[in-house]
Amino acid sequence: MHVCVLGAGIVGLATAYELQRQGLQVTVLDRAAPGSGASGGNGGQLSYSYVQPLADAGIWAQLPTLLLSPRSPLKLRPQWDLQQWRWGLEFLRACNGRTSRRTTQALLALAAHSRAGFERMLAAETLACDFSRTGKLVLYATPQGLAAAQRQLDLQRGWGSVQEAVSPQRCVELEPALGRYARHIAGAIHTPSECAADCQQVCEGLHARLAARGVRFAPPQALRGLERRGGRIVAAHTTAGSIEADSFVLALGSGSAAVARGIGLRLPVYPLKGYSITVDAPTGAQWAPQVSITDAARKVVFARLGNRLRVAGMAELVGDDARVPPARIAILRAAVRDVLGHAVPEDAEVRPWTGMRPATPTGLPLYGRHASGPDNLWLNTGHGALGFTLAFGTAQAVATGIADAARG
Repeated sequence: MHVCVLGAGIVGLATAYELQRQGLQVTVLDRAAPGSGASGGNGGQLSYSYVQPLADAGIWAQLPTLLLSPRSPLKLRPQWDLQQWRWGLEFLRACNGRTSRRTTQALLALAAHSRAGFERMLAAETLACDFSRTGKLVLYATPQGLAAAQRQLDLQRGWGSVQEAVSPQRCVELEPALGRYARHIAGAIHTPSECAADCQQVCEGLHARLAARGVRFAPPQALRGLERRGGRIVAAHTTAGSIEADSFVLALGSGSAAVARGIGLRLPVYPLKGYSITVDAPTGAQWAPQVSITDAARKVVFARLGNRLRVAGMAELVGDDARVPPARIAILRAAVRDVLGHAVPEDAEVRPWTGMRPATPTGLPLYGRHASGPDNLWLNTGHGALGFTLAFGTAQAVATGIADAARG
């Protein structure tokens, strides 16, 4: 059986890996090199046990500040775009306690499967990707924010997460780099089992391993559309020709929705734009944390990747805009200075990056067959900011489904 995977980000590559393990013939198609999209410069955190969705009841009280402040980590730029408005309204409808709890439970279960799959792959492939398991601290600036986090902790604990609320003093004991910032911390949630890795290196390693095993990577080319005949997709048409296959996996991130519209399907996936910088942090740099850190108020994450520090964050509902405004990079630089007490020199290389996280309103990814879609089209998209975390969980589910269908 021949499967064409549309997308060479971490989700598409994980899917190709799992399909190849099932003994299927695989072709991977993308318009750019593996890991070049939302995967390449992401936050680096593998948040298997702390998965609170963005759509939460607490968002309502934060909306005025989040939307009106020029330095807000959440930005909305309204456009003449029906997809943006529809997504935004569906997101607000999902901002309630019941939906958030249901989403949290589903994400935790999926993340547990993904952790097992990712770590099995790492053990088998020995990829060089600066993997670490040093835990994570999620910092809260106010008692109210910490109280809400404690409620989320209690919820997640009931589904197996091992976490604890800690004082500012304990934060510094766990991560001395926070010493100067402790007075700004009301408390934190510590998850000792959380991990980090360089997603770009994982993508490049998977590409090399899969290509050596016979997975075909088509030269970079843009997808023009899928050809649907009756209840099946018969070909993917590109700028360089057409690819026929028995099954197709749509794993094009935020681009998946437009491709689906071309065959009459609506996917509630919209890009949430994020940014990152990567700065050198040599061994012995006391300012650079070993423990991964998330500053909940700033919506900025810090992850140590070998001798580098990845600083990433923000979420902008601004369409497919690949520009990197200097003001947003300045915010990330300021976060390093304020939280870690380290002023990144103006002439230092910070390697700025932006990516379009493919988000659904609830935060749950779309994977498996579409209820009204072609029989041989499988979705694997909409992972939002948890693409790296959930990639191997959804990949296993999709690959197993396709293999089972092939066996009849």
